Amino acid sequence: MTQAVQTYAYLRSSAVHESSAGRSLALETSGGATPAGLVANPQFFRGFLTAPAPAAAALLAVADVAAARYYQPQLRASLDPVVTANGDRLRFESFSGCCGVYARLDVLAEGLDGDEIGHGTTNVDVNNPLREALGRIGAADPLHLAVGPDALEVTTFDGPLVEKKVPLPDRWLRGFAETQVLATGFDLRTEVPAAEAVRFLRSLPRGNGRSVQQWVVPAGRTLRPASRPVPGAVCLPGPERLVALQRVLRHALALRVYGPPGGPSAMAAAWEVVLPGMRLTLTLSPDASRGFSGEGGVLDALAGADAAADAELVSVLLAWEPRVDPAELAEQAGLSVERVRAVLTRLGTSGQIGYDTAEAAYFHRQLPYDSGRAEAQNPRLKAAHALVAAGAVALEEGGGALVTVDDHVQRVRRAADGKLSCTCLWWAKYRGGRGPCKHALAVGLARDENADGNREGAR
Repeated sequence: MTQAVQTYAYLRSSAVHESSAGRSLALETSGGATPAGLVANPQFFRGFLTAPAPAAAALLAVADVAAARYYQPQLRASLDPVVTANGDRLRFESFSGCCGVYARLDVLAEGLDGDEIGHGTTNVDVNNPLREALGRIGAADPLHLAVGPDALEVTTFDGPLVEKKVPLPDRWLRGFAETQVLATGFDLRTEVPAAEAVRFLRSLPRGNGRSVQQWVVPAGRTLRPASRPVPGAVCLPGPERLVALQRVLRHALALRVYGPPGGPSAMAAAWEVVLPGMRLTLTLSPDASRGFSGEGGVLDALAGADAAADAELVSVLLAWEPRVDPAELAEQAGLSVERVRAVLTRLGTSGQIGYDTAEAAYFHRQLPYDSGRAEAQNPRLKAAHALVAAGAVALEEGGGALVTVDDHVQRVRRAADGKLSCTCLWWAKYRGGRGPCKHALAVGLARDENADGNREGAR
């Protein structure tokens, strides 16, 4: 599979500068999208961090995740974190190299004191000297923050002094989309105070090469581990993957855990540490060996007949909002709320939409991926299109179908609630837990084509 290559071009390396006026954290930006279009080195904020030490530790945690591989560890390699300015906050995001951990730091309005916060998305340079400097920041002195160079710097330099060329793996892009889909099904399962958060997180394994599966049971204002999914338990898949939260424990105000209703199988979950003026969240895939990129939650939205046209319409209405309201978008676009939610899922596959579990709301960002790339490269969706093109799908009354693959015939059935099941091994193994199989996708595509043909014939 061909990977896109992104060039990060910075005017200089990010750094912590010290002067008689105090310390200043300069986060250098690469090319990014803004309301004015693509900008080489956009500026999103200049001012002060109201809680310097927690902010420095949280930024390091996001960088830790970007540099880590929790499954089959290899040499350190990372993408520079993404920063999105939403007008009222800054969001810093990263994925682990194995795509099984998603980190996001939300620096809220109360965590910032300075100029207006801009709008747009870019990458910020994170280098080893910066990491060392961030680790030395204490709470005593004020810390000035600049996200992006000022206008004088932009016009003075002839060109970028720091350049990084990195591959943007398709599974990293799919991970952004899948975490958004999964998070929409999360609810707040428990919240515990700082002392319990510190006790619990410090009791977790730091990693010994073997990932374990465990559950956590809320008991009043405490958390206790469990070896099986008892009622009310929250899945903690690969607890050693929460190690990045260790950096912020001394600043924690509370710990919140988000996840779907409990079940017998492993599930994804989000672990949020509340900090002064900010939130640091790690979302874990259902298993340390299982990256978010293979979850398949976006496939139905990608395969929808009206998805592409709807996405084009809705995307022009987005403007880096910190909270995207599907009902409001539906009214503006003249679509149903259900279709808008499908559109948001589809836009997530090009990195345009994220989901904030703390606020139960979508938000807008703009990553440097071609729209439709995830659709074109998704193996299950490609296989489904191939089956339809080969005439392998025989539709039946009642919503079912027979799908012929080589010398095998798979039967796809539609339940009363509209969900499809299949006789293939994929369905037998995952029971829909990792999205539809290629046969069910092919049936949906064939039905859409048949419906389009009927509409054309009726004209």
